[in-house]
Amino acid sequence: MEKYNNLKKKYLINNITNITSINNDSWNSCAGTSNPFVSYEFLETLEESNCISEKTGWIPYHLTVNDKENNLVACCPLYVKTHSQGEYVFDHSWANALEQAGGNYYPKLLVAIPFTPVSGPRLLVKSKNHSKFIKNIMIERIIEIAKQNNFSSLHLNFTQNIDNNILLNKNFLSRVGIQFHWKNNDYKDFNDFLFFLSSRKRKSILKEREKALKEKIKIYTFTGKNITCEHLESFYKFYIDTTSKKWGIPYLNKKFFNLLNEKINNKIVLIMAKRQDEWVAGAMNLLGEDTLYGRYWGCLEEHKFLHFEICYYQAIDFAIKNKITNVQAGAQGPHKLSRGYLPEKTYSWHWLNNSSLNEAVKKFLIEEKKSIDQTIDYFKNLSPYKNNENIT
Repeated sequence: MEKYNNLKKKYLINNITNITSINNDSWNSCAGTSNPFVSYEFLETLEESNCISEKTGWIPYHLTVNDKENNLVACCPLYVKTHSQGEYVFDHSWANALEQAGGNYYPKLLVAIPFTPVSGPRLLVKSKNHSKFIKNIMIERIIEIAKQNNFSSLHLNFTQNIDNNILLNKNFLSRVGIQFHWKNNDYKDFNDFLFFLSSRKRKSILKEREKALKEKIKIYTFTGKNITCEHLESFYKFYIDTTSKKWGIPYLNKKFFNLLNEKINNKIVLIMAKRQDEWVAGAMNLLGEDTLYGRYWGCLEEHKFLHFEICYYQAIDFAIKNKITNVQAGAQGPHKLSRGYLPEKTYSWHWLNNSSLNEAVKKFLIEEKKSIDQTIDYFKNLSPYKNNENIT
């Protein structure tokens, strides 16, 4: 314990209410390059566009860890939340239960990437030296913040194994979800991928691709400097139209997309559909080191199977051509299964300040996990691959 306390004294832990308070290179040296969503540029864009603010119910309170020379050695994206919107790990029933019992669920603390159901690193540490120790003191500090401010809870959403292994030994409740991801088994081209599917699924995909382009629709893919203001203007119209119909109020504004293109256009893969001389639909993907992440989709015209073509098949095609290992096409969606995307578990972790609520949620999560496991087994039996190949 003495050794632990002495090591702990070597670090200074603070919170910042604006990511621009620190140097972008310092943050990115902790975040790494594997996942674009934890990058300084992506998080800064959310704040600079005012998609993230006290007004929107996402109050930045990022955790930073510095050594005695004031060098940043670790950080994490941390927010004080006044609602549960835009998280994709749903705890509304927990909030209702506490409030019906006379408590306040909001505000709460959240370690996550806003509006982004993408798994990735959350406790960002620059060096492997003492990495586990630093992550432990980060978790301890966030719990302290929750207790000191009498917050109802602390949540870490869409974590990866590198953090899961540490959180498993802490006083957190674990929650499992399901997404559908595609894996590139060194396919030569799209037809090679189709070869590994059952005959029925292969024929179905070929028909869908043919029908998607039936109305003389042409598909274009733009990356980096090839993305123009015209493309972004059209894409934003798609995004606004579609999200307004589904959710009422879009989380992201035009400034966000313009800033994102300015800061990291080399990470953007924009797939657009044109009918005659008009752009009619599109999807924006972000590119990691080995994964293509499908994020935003929209359309002005409804064309059968066009969504599947742009969001799933074109993403697979791009991944094969560019030797990208994985495609993650967003949250939920069992319909992705027949198109080659297989079920994968996602993880979140929850610390609840109220002991009665904690016990109730703990029991609920035990039963929910059983249901998730049964659902995954069911989906695996529906694999579109020959002899259930590609199942892990």
